[in-house]
Amino acid sequence: MVTLNEHTIHFPKVEAIEQGEEYVFVEQDGNREKVRFHDYDKIYEVPGLYEYLFYDRYKCNSPEVVCNLLKNHLRDRGSDESGFKVLDVGAGNGMVGEQLSIIGADTIVGIDIIEQAKAAVLRDRPDVYKEYHIADLTDIPSKVEDSLSKFSFNCMTVVAALGFGDIPPQAFAGGFDMVAPQGWVAFNIKEDFVADDDRSGFSRLIGRLESNGVLDLQEKHRYRHRFCQDGDPLYYYAVIGQKCGEIEEAMLTGLDA
Repeated sequence: MVTLNEHTIHFPKVEAIEQGEEYVFVEQDGNREKVRFHDYDKIYEVPGLYEYLFYDRYKCNSPEVVCNLLKNHLRDRGSDESGFKVLDVGAGNGMVGEQLSIIGADTIVGIDIIEQAKAAVLRDRPDVYKEYHIADLTDIPSKVEDSLSKFSFNCMTVVAALGFGDIPPQAFAGGFDMVAPQGWVAFNIKEDFVADDDRSGFSRLIGRLESNGVLDLQEKHRYRHRFCQDGDPLYYYAVIGQKCGEIEEAMLTGLDA
């Protein structure tokens, strides 16, 4: 049990639990509610809860791992981060944006589908993003698209947001389309979602992007993303690549089959 900003967080005793089923009980003023780890809207509403759950208690290090890998590839190419204009997809409450700022990105723009994410950013990290939009990348409003297009992004990040239905392959493609040719793409994904029997569509999408010369993969690094609630380590891949072409509609067909 832990207390955060007048909320008491109760942790269940679990011996074996799947990543998508993890949960806690959040209590305030005598009212107790079960909150799953993927109930991001509810988690963002409690100041400090996201950070405590994923980073303090279960030791997530993905924003740092992905952003540092990106920085290393840039420097290997003789570039630096000062001219970086990054679209942070599934930006959440700004943990990745904060790391991008630390490594020196010039302009960072966030986009998420959850209203509470933007509220959490404005509350906790108001100076990280140049702009922050709430929009669905599979059906992006023209006003948001016009606002994003002015930045001429040369990088996209998607960290701890792929799979589990949070960001489908089509939304990933929507962000990818906004990156300039030869721009960088940095993301992470649970190792299960890049296996041959993956049903989320990402394994097939990545394969199609590679085989069609759309994405030049520079590195695919396996690491411990965090610990699960039952204590088992969760392994992800951090992926760094460069955009070499555009995603055609045919590359997105049948990914959810």
